[in-house]
Amino acid sequence: MKKSLILLLALMVTGLLALAVAVNVTGDWEMTTVTQRGEMKTQLKFVQEGEKLTLTQTRIGRDGTPQETKGEGTVKGNDIEWKIVRQGPQGEMTTTYKGQIVDENNLKGTMEGGFGGGGGQAPEWKAVRKPK
Repeated sequence: MKKSLILLLALMVTGLLALAVAVNVTGDWEMTTVTQRGEMKTQLKFVQEGEKLTLTQTRIGRDGTPQETKGEGTVKGNDIEWKIVRQGPQGEMTTTYKGQIVDENNLKGTMEGGFGGGGGQAPEWKAVRKPK
């Protein structure tokens, strides 16, 4: 009985891990970032090929016009990470986004560098997949 229970638990864990790895983030997402400047919405378009991730990030600039930036990153298991490099008035600015795939429609994590930091705490972000 004990061996059967252990085998059943092992199969369940293996199944859950396979499900987690099987999530492909390709598609359109809306990301909400909470910074010292307040809440900011950003549109993301991910293309995932294996562990390789490419994306286009679109946000509304201070002048009210959309600003599009390309980025690259990786997806490894439930971990997702990408970098965006922007040109600003003070020069080149790199922002690194690190997070987890919560499920097929939700991501969450923190951002480092760029803007919005302060107080030594990395701003948090959440992303929700847009309906097709």
